[in-house]
Amino acid sequence: MRNLVVTGVPRADATDIAKLEEYGVATVHEAMGRVGSLGPQIVARQQGLTIAGSVVTALCWPGDNLMIHAAVEQCGEGDVLVVAAAAPSTHGMFGELFATALAHRGVRAVVSDTAVRDTRELREMGFGAWSRHVSAEGTVKATAGHVNLPVVIAGQRICPGDVIVADDDGVVVVPRLDVPDAVARSQARVEKEEATRAAFRQGELGLDRYGLRETLKELGVEYVSYADLEAGDRY
Repeated sequence: MRNLVVTGVPRADATDIAKLEEYGVATVHEAMGRVGSLGPQIVARQQGLTIAGSVVTALCWPGDNLMIHAAVEQCGEGDVLVVAAAAPSTHGMFGELFATALAHRGVRAVVSDTAVRDTRELREMGFGAWSRHVSAEGTVKATAGHVNLPVVIAGQRICPGDVIVADDDGVVVVPRLDVPDAVARSQARVEKEEATRAAFRQGELGLDRYGLRETLKELGVEYVSYADLEAGDRY
């Protein structure tokens, strides 16, 4: 593996990124065909924060945050730093000092496959953090990795310039070239859900709106009255 820091990574359109932030993780994930989720293991370390931003990646060695220092220089306004490790690690590789440096550059958040620390300070700063672990365990700065090459977290390939959307529901990654389509699909889903919400408020049942009565029938589901059950109908 070559130890590289890649510069000049292209970003998605800022207006499209802002729209994805408005939609949130659940809507974007569903609109994209239920792909891109980093799963329930990558957890929000604060509540009530929704962010979307262009990805800068850092691949580090367990217990070593050298490449995060290298990645800071590559981060800019509206970005999200994505930290992965070359092997499983529970070390607290990201904390308040990194957040201070990144906030100065306009970075929105960190998404880490390892651990963050200083979570109280991060919350007080309003700096977003989503991670697999929280740990005070320290690190060194001794081993080269890479910055702005693809990384894998929770089975999802994340490339520099992709877009991360993160909120209390988790994290989803949108490939950079798919961002305009994700925006259009998310808007269509919002409109469809609003129509369904209005129908439910009028008393329509999901069984009828989604055509599920026929599905139940095809699956052999039968309706029987309680009185028939008391009369000895077996089930």
